[in-house]
Amino acid sequence: MRVAMISEHASPLAELGGIDEGGQNQHVACLSAAVAELGHEVRVYTRQNSPEQARRVAAGPGVTVVHVPAGPPAPVSKDQRLPYLRPFGRWLAESWQDSDWRPDVVHAHFWMSGLAALVAQASVPRPIVQSFHTLGTVKRRYQREQDTSPASRVMLERVVGQQADRVVAQSSDETLELVQLGVPRSRIVLAPSGVDTRIFSPAGPAAPRRPGRPRILTVGRLVERKGYADLIQALTRIPDAELVIVGGPPATRLPEDPLARRLQELAVRVGVADRVRLVGSVPPAELPWWYRSAEVLACTPWYEPFGLTALEGMACGAPVVASAVGGLTDTVVDRVTGDLVPPRDPDAIATAIRRLLADPVRRLGYAAAATDRARQRYSWSHTADRVTAAYHAVCTPSRLAGEGAGVSP
Repeated sequence: MRVAMISEHASPLAELGGIDEGGQNQHVACLSAAVAELGHEVRVYTRQNSPEQARRVAAGPGVTVVHVPAGPPAPVSKDQRLPYLRPFGRWLAESWQDSDWRPDVVHAHFWMSGLAALVAQASVPRPIVQSFHTLGTVKRRYQREQDTSPASRVMLERVVGQQADRVVAQSSDETLELVQLGVPRSRIVLAPSGVDTRIFSPAGPAAPRRPGRPRILTVGRLVERKGYADLIQALTRIPDAELVIVGGPPATRLPEDPLARRLQELAVRVGVADRVRLVGSVPPAELPWWYRSAEVLACTPWYEPFGLTALEGMACGAPVVASAVGGLTDTVVDRVTGDLVPPRDPDAIATAIRRLLADPVRRLGYAAAATDRARQRYSWSHTADRVTAAYHAVCTPSRLAGEGAGVSP
């Protein structure tokens, strides 16, 4: 089967850590590789953001990344890319019409990619499988006036969701949100994101640490909704422990990052500056070292569609304290692999972490259960099996030969 993955703003080749580079980039890269391992040919289409980028780049066995010339060949924030989606979709249709490579199924990642897929479908009818990764209704609910998404996002997500042949939800919470958006439940497929348990495992080196000081680790992009300020506030109620924040720009560029500066200023203001450490981005191969070095992994966002860092930490045997939001309520089993706490509640976060730090037996039990859950339920091969089953379900001969209803070019 030929699979066209559209990931308009999240290239699988991007360096992680930027404001628009994170879990979706990694998800697309790992899913593409896992689908290719099943014997399928995958092409990932992402927008060209530099004139030096080659049109096609081999990303691994069976996976090619194609840079689409839509808009200026320069970095553009994802919230500013709406005008380039129609040219993106037209380019896809023309490339499929003018070559001998035409996909059997199109898998769009994020709502903007779904719009581009519908544009292409109008000229080259192909079934569409849609993954939203995050929904505008959820983002607006939690970020309110800080939400910088285009005003039309929710309406357009509804169009994409209702016209797609299948919609992949990464959690039970997202499934409910999609139904409320008007997506028929019969078209929704639950396929959580995966984790590479060959890389993320309890065995291996750990990052250096100061003896006698318990380590609380948190990992993710440096964006406010990740709840880092809540963790700094919680640290004032957790004596002797250190908080290590991994993610964001490289360490040399942290002084230029507005949120990094605000977090450091907050740490000074509440009297824990000597126990807060911002590491910045780390090489992917070293990320498991940090998970293994922690007594507790704290994942306390305001909202979270899935929560990949919690899963990575679980695979490394890290007990988790997580906000009871979104996909984290599926990934983290409360009082089994970790503790769930209300979002934006430093007191509840501090109480849960203090209890874990004081109870090494509980931490060991959580760690063992977390590792088992990650291995048994969240391998990428398991995810790829579910996703490719959705591909096969929509790839009927009549559907491939028929005319699509997509958005007119």
